[in-house]
Amino acid sequence: MRTKGGQSVAASGQFACTNLRRFLDCMTPVVPTRCLPKATFKNPNRLWQPWEGDDIEYFTLGDLWNTYSEWSAYGAGTQVVLDNEETVFQYYVPYLSAIQIYIDWSSVEDSCSDEGDTGNIWMVKGMDYLSGKKNGSFWHGKEKLGFLYFQYFETASPYGRIPLVDKINAFSRSHPGLKSLKSVDVLPASWMAVSWYPIYHIPSNRTVRDLSTCFLTYHTLSSSFQEKEADDPMRKVEDSERMMPLPPFGLATYKMQGRVWNDPESTDQEHIISMLSAAASWLKQLGVQHHDFNYFMGLRQYS
Repeated sequence: MRTKGGQSVAASGQFACTNLRRFLDCMTPVVPTRCLPKATFKNPNRLWQPWEGDDIEYFTLGDLWNTYSEWSAYGAGTQVVLDNEETVFQYYVPYLSAIQIYIDWSSVEDSCSDEGDTGNIWMVKGMDYLSGKKNGSFWHGKEKLGFLYFQYFETASPYGRIPLVDKINAFSRSHPGLKSLKSVDVLPASWMAVSWYPIYHIPSNRTVRDLSTCFLTYHTLSSSFQEKEADDPMRKVEDSERMMPLPPFGLATYKMQGRVWNDPESTDQEHIISMLSAAASWLKQLGVQHHDFNYFMGLRQYS
């Protein structure tokens, strides 16, 4: 878990703070949240029973993208301890690799009508309602995925991509919900993948093969998967400024060699395999082909 100042601490006392764990920790967005009175919440997803208590904690997608602003402009840095015990800071730029946002259209319309602001009901061309007949269209066997409000799969070369926030800003001109939707508005099948490509390291007088490793992190976007943890220190900043980390549930790597990212004296290997399996399972359930995932899987190497 990260502090507000960006310092990295161990995600759990039972895990060693390896380079991999530090990377996952540093690249985890921490989003400011708000509270919604449960009495006013209309739950479009029968699989999700809101937490106990009077309020439901949520974040807006706009606030999520804001956490990537500085990273998109300057890179996100993570501490890396090399084999000779030398320490460098490796910087990565985040790119939007893939995203799918499913919503219950009627609930969003009701919400806008209740607020008296029908101008926020977006007119979406080509709205795709999945009928449940093919391509993994049922969620957990019974629940439909919902309306596919927006989806994007990046296929360009890494050198031809623009950073994540710039990409979102461009898409939001035609799909304003990318910034205004709340995590309680999007359905459980909503997700995104972020590709992280290295740009430089400090000090820069070393050429280290392992520092060319690229990563894909997978994140869910729905409140259905955001657990309420009363003892989470990130949620105890101030009542007026509560924060929620959105750690990746899945991971894929490219050009991973040597010991830098896969410490043999730790559980790194098991963790990589577990997160890779989770990503593959997620994509299979949704019936989608993720270009970057397929590319990473075809070329990644372990020593």
